[in-house]
Amino acid sequence: MTQGRVLIIAGSDSSGGAGIQADLKAVMALGGYGATAIAALTAQNTRGVEGIHAVPPAFVRQQMALFLDDIGADALKIGMLATAEVIEAVADEIELRAAGIPLVVDPVMVAKGGHRLLEESATAALIARLLPIARVLTPNLPEAEVLVGFSIPDEAAMEKAGRALLERGPQAVLMKGGHLEGDDLVDLLVTAEGTLRFRARRLHTTSTHGTGCTLASAIACGLAQGRSVEQAIARARAYVRKAMETAPGLGHGHGPLNHGFTVSPFEVPLP
Repeated sequence: MTQGRVLIIAGSDSSGGAGIQADLKAVMALGGYGATAIAALTAQNTRGVEGIHAVPPAFVRQQMALFLDDIGADALKIGMLATAEVIEAVADEIELRAAGIPLVVDPVMVAKGGHRLLEESATAALIARLLPIARVLTPNLPEAEVLVGFSIPDEAAMEKAGRALLERGPQAVLMKGGHLEGDDLVDLLVTAEGTLRFRARRLHTTSTHGTGCTLASAIACGLAQGRSVEQAIARARAYVRKAMETAPGLGHGHGPLNHGFTVSPFEVPLP
């Protein structure tokens, strides 16, 4: 298994629990090499986001180009891009220098504290430019509802939404079911071949800051190392769960995970 080079294009989290910081920790813990193109700066802590500073689109492209022309990438991961202009710039650079490289798109729209991380006007650009080139799309249910335009109250609606998103171009859609009620949770991997269900019991914890970022980056790392989508997701879910179970309990809101451990093959349950 190769180390795997992952280029992460996303926003920075000043508290270290999500965003670029969580992405890099996850990729390193899983044996990959992580690099970044920072698309936005945030001022935040476990209680919420207090400020956002967008990075000029041309500079985001420059960060991507210099890395891709030198070290190169085996997978890419996209997180918070904030504006339509940045989305367009990132898509253009991928088409120019990284076409065909597996891409994981985490459609970050709203922080756990409720602060909007993607301008409403940018949703159309996300759908038009990034969904068609995604190897894996990883929306939570509120994000998926925005993308498909209907509510998702149960597992049947999750699968319907996954199918609708698949028609927008991604090769696979991982519908994350954590926002549904109840202790029995399910994530759905929707592809042209069918639907695969990953089931788990809910962890009752406030240490959930950065779970989406971490999961998407862990999946990208698996793809970069040559794993199949199913294998990459299974390992990523096991990693995130362990990181939640062993979280340090920091902060007064949604606390960060414990990114600093490796996952044994014996800890990776297949669906």
